[in-house]
Amino acid sequence: MQLQHEQLAPSAWVCRFARLIVAGGTVLDLACGHGRHARYLAGLGYRVEALDRDSAALATLDGVAGISTRCADLEGSPWPYEAGRFDGIVVTNYLHHPLVAALLDALRPGGVFIYETFAVGNEKLGRPSNPEFLLRPDELLQWVEGRFNVLAFEQGLVVRPRPAVLQRICAVRRSVEDCRLDLSP
Repeated sequence: MQLQHEQLAPSAWVCRFARLIVAGGTVLDLACGHGRHARYLAGLGYRVEALDRDSAALATLDGVAGISTRCADLEGSPWPYEAGRFDGIVVTNYLHHPLVAALLDALRPGGVFIYETFAVGNEKLGRPSNPEFLLRPDELLQWVEGRFNVLAFEQGLVVRPRPAVLQRICAVRRSVEDCRLDLSP
């Protein structure tokens, strides 16, 4: 199968923050499709777990050094990863609210969370238009509040690669020690 350039070009948001993940770390590319981010991350020296429900798309990653694949429909089966497994998690153009807690727990302390997907307002521009698949204003910030340090957050209209309303975040999971308050006098 010949892939179009757009399918292989990684998101500028992912490229901007990927190198914050610990060198040689393990990264989950969730809902990876044909693996544009998995390929990019493996090229940077990360060990990548590329997960998608489309076995044909995953097959395009066969033999790519640094990438292992897992075919799973996470909307119809249990979350397959233990807490603290990954040094980085990358998700683009995908949203399934019931996965959020387990997804965030799968990051190790110091792990980098890079997420970019569609938000409310996108329904006026095209797909997705179902509110179930659109983030509410500031929703990504609410997901990480109190447990992550937010390095960057954006929401609003973009014109490239096509007009869309997006929300995106890069955040680092704090360790338990980072979350403690010292209330002594």
